[in-house]
Amino acid sequence: MKSLSPALQAHLDDGTTTLAWCWKITRSDGEVLGFTDHDRVLSFGGTDFEPESGFTASEIRGGAGLAVDSQDAEGVLTSDRITETDIIDGRWDNALVEVWRVNWRATGQRVLLRRGSIGEMRRGRVAFVAEIRSMAHVLGQTVGRVYQGTCDAALGDGRCGIDLNGPTYTGTGAVVDPIRDRSFTASGLGAFAGGWFAFGFLEWTGGANAGRAAEIMLHEKASGVVTITLLEAPVRPIAGGEGFTIRAGCDKRSATCAAKFSNIVNFRGFPHIPGQDTVIRYASADGGHEGAVL
Repeated sequence: MKSLSPALQAHLDDGTTTLAWCWKITRSDGEVLGFTDHDRVLSFGGTDFEPESGFTASEIRGGAGLAVDSQDAEGVLTSDRITETDIIDGRWDNALVEVWRVNWRATGQRVLLRRGSIGEMRRGRVAFVAEIRSMAHVLGQTVGRVYQGTCDAALGDGRCGIDLNGPTYTGTGAVVDPIRDRSFTASGLGAFAGGWFAFGFLEWTGGANAGRAAEIMLHEKASGVVTITLLEAPVRPIAGGEGFTIRAGCDKRSATCAAKFSNIVNFRGFPHIPGQDTVIRYASADGGHEGAVL
């Protein structure tokens, strides 16, 4: 149940209202943006809400229990702060959203209707639809550790303990020749063995994609030629001469942790848990059931 200020309640009881929708969005990169469906700038709480930004809201869908309530914010790409490349880059994914109902004549008369986060975003050539999920969606996420054979730590985090900023695990290079939309030959990485950066990350330091990160799928080295293949194609095409910083990757296996990083003491997986094949094993005449370690 919402608690309204006496002034806002009196305005609603008057019968003739001057109300507008306002959305305050805090992206994962820390940028705070405000949008409103009103025709002029509204300001409150230290945020300016941009008018005529192309935002329109659907009805709020809600229900009893722990079901995830949702609302759609639909718009066209008319705001300079809403760009197609940012949407494709994922900078709006899981952004925190506050939805306000505001008296635009006196913005002190307002009520916070919901908090949530941006879920699925569907985009077209000139428009987009952003799903705003209620905080109940967090209850559907897995919390705690997963018992699995491979490591569940992120390479370089506090549980892993590896310092990726050292010269052993970090390199710098530049694109020599693009091969496909997500594959290219690179210079500056000749000192590293093939596969060293597979499953790692690359951050562009120059060119049209500067400041964006990408996950590496393959790192190949043949006859002195180094080829990098990204998991996904960048938003903007790769061009020759673009610089990058690249960091080693890990396939999460215990053997890799020991041989590549000498870090088996911090391995966060359970490699000796019997697999699914153990459940369905049966006695056979060719042996294999003499009590030895599986």
